[in-house]
Amino acid sequence: MRHLTATLCLTLAVLLGSAGMGWGADFQKGLDAVQRGDYTTALREWKPLAEQGVAFAQYNLGVMYANGQGVPQNYKTAVKWYRLAAEQGLALAQINLGLMYREGHGVHQNYKTVMKWFRLAAEQGNAKAQNSLGFMYDNGQGVPQNYKTAVKWYRLAAKQGDADAQFNLGVMYRKGLGVPQNFKTAFKWRKLAAEQGDADAQFHIGLMYKHGKGVPQGDKAALEWLTRAAEQGHDYAQFYLGLMSARGLETRLDDTTDLLKLPNLPLAHMWWNVSASQGNEKAREFRDRVEEYMSPSQIEKAHDLALECVNSGYKGC
Repeated sequence: MRHLTATLCLTLAVLLGSAGMGWGADFQKGLDAVQRGDYTTALREWKPLAEQGVAFAQYNLGVMYANGQGVPQNYKTAVKWYRLAAEQGLALAQINLGLMYREGHGVHQNYKTVMKWFRLAAEQGNAKAQNSLGFMYDNGQGVPQNYKTAVKWYRLAAKQGDADAQFNLGVMYRKGLGVPQNFKTAFKWRKLAAEQGDADAQFHIGLMYKHGKGVPQGDKAALEWLTRAAEQGHDYAQFYLGLMSARGLETRLDDTTDLLKLPNLPLAHMWWNVSASQGNEKAREFRDRVEEYMSPSQIEKAHDLALECVNSGYKGC
């Protein structure tokens, strides 16, 4: 599944040159307040600026109302402030206004309007907007589906280092959508996203190493990347680790037969239990199947391991 970028966060960077604009000091007071977790003070500093037409303050008020930070959550009010900033050309506000129309928050869902705002931000060179625009073309939302155009926008964002776009571009090369299928290029873009911490990319890099797709086959590298994804709570990575770590590095990940021959049933059970707790039905099936052939002490050990794993935030499992 491709990634749509979400940007519902405050502008916390100090704006260059803002001090000379007459409102920079008050805007900075709001930033300082947010960094202390004091949204009430931030609202008091930013609202007068927003009412004076300062786009960054309008955008930040939109985020606060969208997230319910310092004010009761109110999507309609968030849309109001996003629109005021977006109409001044602020790309961040244009993206978020597009997202509100996409999700139907505070407005009626309207994909054509989503496209309008995403495109305005994308044409300013905003990588998140470029990725989002690519996603819309990829999925035929608000425009006829066009994989080549999707690739164009994904590539522009990916070259700017956007991890979501790098992952998406990797998917397009992996599946041959809008470009000739190329596993090496798919690996290249997915790895860039994985190195930025994208759990889906880490999972797929692990599979590509395991199966030798676009990269020389490497069991240790596969285990490393699957573990990175699993430690971020990726349920499918956890499922495959249940196979891989129990059977040994050389096991084929598509070999789901002979479960009873697993040399370490508690460890396999642990990974499948952890994965199943996140809703992975395949993991639940495997956990339940092996449990029928485990001793009470093995089952108890497996549950203890799973509890330790969850309590550690999936680290060191």
